[in-house]
Amino acid sequence: MQMTNRPVISSTGLFTPDDSISNEELVASFNAYVDRFNLDNAAAIESGTIEPLQPSSVQFIEKASGIKARHVMAKAPVLDPAIMAPRWEERNNDELSIMAEIGVLAARQALERAGRKPEEVDAVLCAASNMQRAYPAMAIEIQQALGIDGFAFDMNVACSSATFGIQTAADYVRSGNARSVLVVSPEITSGHLNWRDRDSHFIFGDVATAVLVEDAAIAPKGHWDIIGTKLKTVFSNNIRNNFGFLNRANPEGEGTSDKLFVQEGRKVFKEVVPMVATMITEEAERLSVDPAGLRRMWLHQANAGMNRLIAQRVLGHEADADKSPTVLDTYGNTSSAGSIIAFHLYSDDLAAGDTGLICSFGAGYSAGTVFIRKAA
Repeated sequence: MQMTNRPVISSTGLFTPDDSISNEELVASFNAYVDRFNLDNAAAIESGTIEPLQPSSVQFIEKASGIKARHVMAKAPVLDPAIMAPRWEERNNDELSIMAEIGVLAARQALERAGRKPEEVDAVLCAASNMQRAYPAMAIEIQQALGIDGFAFDMNVACSSATFGIQTAADYVRSGNARSVLVVSPEITSGHLNWRDRDSHFIFGDVATAVLVEDAAIAPKGHWDIIGTKLKTVFSNNIRNNFGFLNRANPEGEGTSDKLFVQEGRKVFKEVVPMVATMITEEAERLSVDPAGLRRMWLHQANAGMNRLIAQRVLGHEADADKSPTVLDTYGNTSSAGSIIAFHLYSDDLAAGDTGLICSFGAGYSAGTVFIRKAA
């Protein structure tokens, strides 16, 4: 018997932390740390056994990334040169965890925008780059907080987690195993960023997004038809985070630099841009979609230069802000949530029949494309 279930995107939700850190604030904090480190290690630096740290600048950050600010869940400790990491009161096991809390806020907005009650949802996928804990699954905690029956599980494909989650949810709808699935991406990336690393301390920000994927038969008007999805992974060490229960950093702090986010930025740029551009154009051809005719591209918000080159290779010309909107300047890199933020904020103006692309890419390497068309 032929299956007729057709997955669509019914709505999206977004939670943005109140606190934001500007590049000016970030540079002032980082350079204060650099001055303190160089002073404390002056003798070793003088003898040549330790290299002095180099200060950062607003100009360096904006040229390297296009980022001008980022939202965070805990601003004061991140900017404190003696801490330079997020800190908040640890919650007991009977309290809602902070990652679930922001995920629930984004999910509730998505449900409200779709006119959907929690009890009408069948599943929750928590798709994010790092989980607050190994188990119980963050998705099950979010499911419980929302009052959703059914099933839930976590998935991690780094910066591509949300698009991988959308395809997974769409597959559940197609198969008939679910009619309504929430894909929630709470990204507290400030927790796995090394705020003392000049080459990366400016990259990430915190946020949470939610995408409601449903059967077209129950979706609200103005939903987005999912034309097709494509996922790809290629192993690479160029973006890596080695933290885990099998290799936790020792308490003396030695050998801890690779237990947070590290990357070979130039290699990532050189290798990911052609991989993603080719993936998009090949999938567009398979779906009989003219890449040059895409009304809008909601690309992963990691680096302005990468997005500019990918869009140019796909469209055949340089994309303006209307064709390829950015949230990178004010949100920073929010890992898997980035392309969803762009879609959430810059999609209401599209007309019925307009075709667009949600695309993410990151560590793995991993990449995901979701071609969509606005329904009447």
